[in-house]
Amino acid sequence: MRKRTIAVIGGRNCNNKVEQIALNLGKNLSKVADILISGGLSGTMKAVCQGFKIGNGLTIGIIPGYNKDDANEYVDIVIPTGLGLARNVLVVKSADIVVALPGGAGTLSEIAYCLQFGIPVISLKSWDIPGVIKTGTIKGVIDKIEQLFPRNAGSRIMREKRSKA
Repeated sequence: MRKRTIAVIGGRNCNNKVEQIALNLGKNLSKVADILISGGLSGTMKAVCQGFKIGNGLTIGIIPGYNKDDANEYVDIVIPTGLGLARNVLVVKSADIVVALPGGAGTLSEIAYCLQFGIPVISLKSWDIPGVIKTGTIKGVIDKIEQLFPRNAGSRIMREKRSKA
């Protein structure tokens, strides 16, 4: 069975409150996901990777530049793209489900890619956009992931959802 892969998107710069949410989200995601993908840099990306690592999860950072050392210390596998912001499409296309935390235009672009490609995106205190699943709690995120991608259904469900997009 294919591994359950979740991407978390959000701001490169974030306040302490969002950083704490990201850390706690990462800890909780490590219980329901096999792999965490992020943009691999600072802010939300660093905090969620740190939380996921606390839960002994595997993290992948798809970074915009060529220098692997730019990735935060909680990234296990660094994928340097040299694509700048265009790497955002790779972040979301690598995931089964995307969770959006507060962020700016980069986060908004990733949400737009999700909507265009038919990738489920869950907003946790992020952008309020038609087609995005909105929740205000980490438990709500976890419940939605379990609902959208049940463990016992394997990858068939996600292939069916993507083929309709």
